[in-house]
Amino acid sequence: QVHLVESGGGLVQAGESLRLSCAASGRIISIYDMAWYRQAPEKQRELVATISSNGLTNYADSVKGRFTISRDNAKNTVYLQMNSLKPEDTAVYYCNADILARNGFTTGRSAAWGQGTQVTVSS
Repeated sequence: QVHLVESGGGLVQAGESLRLSCAASGRIISIYDMAWYRQAPEKQRELVATISSNGLTNYADSVKGRFTISRDNAKNTVYLQMNSLKPEDTAVYYCNADILARNGFTTGRSAAWGQGTQVTVSS
């Protein structure tokens, strides 16, 4: 079984920065793509940024130039550096990872989700 645990959320003012972290644990063999999503109240969950196992990144237009996704493969951790935060960035942020893990005597590949961390940006 694999677990993703996010940290780093909080309450900040517009223009400030936050850094989110998400660490994967369990009987992990490999982690492929990792990503951050967010969900604001009464809105659908949206993709914020992705990073491949070799470091290729993609961003939603709304965060390009302000957010940076990175990963430390040795620590099975993905980060999201968020600068110049805006009130519209307020949401619960979730990490997601495509993981190959041991499952008893077999292996399985699946998408794992963290529990979410709240980011609130005041104006």
